[in-house]
Amino acid sequence: MIPRVLLGTAIIPDTRSELRLYQSGELFSIKIPGRGDLMNSRAHGSERALADLATSRLGNSAHARILVGGLGMGFTLAAALSAVGPDAEVVVAELVPEVVDWNRGAMGGPSGHPLEDPRCTVHVGDVGVLIRAEPAGYDAILLDVDNGPEALIRSENDWLYSPAGLQGIRAALRPNGVLTVWSAGPDRRFAKRLAQAGFTVEEVMVRPHRAGKGPRHLIWIGTP
Repeated sequence: MIPRVLLGTAIIPDTRSELRLYQSGELFSIKIPGRGDLMNSRAHGSERALADLATSRLGNSAHARILVGGLGMGFTLAAALSAVGPDAEVVVAELVPEVVDWNRGAMGGPSGHPLEDPRCTVHVGDVGVLIRAEPAGYDAILLDVDNGPEALIRSENDWLYSPAGLQGIRAALRPNGVLTVWSAGPDRRFAKRLAQAGFTVEEVMVRPHRAGKGPRHLIWIGTP
C-alpha cells in the first residue's frame, strides 16, 4: 500500500477550517478534517467542464479575458488556457495563499502547471473584489467557490450567490459574456436567483471522472 504523506496545511481566511494537502504516490488530495476529500488530482472532469462549457460559448476566444474564481488544483485554469488564443488573459483569484504555493510546486504537475503560462494572472484574495472592481471587464466568469451556493465554508462567499452578487457578476461581464458556476449538487433557489438577475439559465450535470463515474456535479451556465 502506498503511504499517504501530509505535505502542507493552511487555514481558510475568516474561518477555523484547515486545508490539508496529501500525496499518495502520484495522487494529490486536499481535505478538510471531518469532511473527506474536497478535491483530488484523479477526479477533475467537472472542474475542466466548468471552463469548457464557458469557452465553447464565447464568440471569439482569441482575445478573451476570463476570470476564474477558485484555483483548486488548477484544472479549471488549465482548461481555460487551452481553449483561448495567445493574446487572451485568464485571471485566477484564490483566497488561500498556500493553495497558490502548492500549485507552483509538485501538486501543479497533474494539471500541467498552468500558473507558469504567461497568459495567467494570479490574484491572491477574494474573487468578489475583482468582480466589483471592473464593470464589463470579462468575457467569461467561472466560479468554483466553496462547494456551490448551499455548501459554504466561508460566510463571506454568500455575496457571490446572492441577488446583489449575481447583479454584480452580470455587470462585470462584457456583451455576449458567459457565467459558469460549479456546485456539488442542484439548487432550485439559486437557479431562480440567476434568472431573476437577468441571466438565461442552463443546467448541465457532469461527472468528476472521464469514464462517467462518481457523484453527479452540477454546472449552471448563465448568459445575460
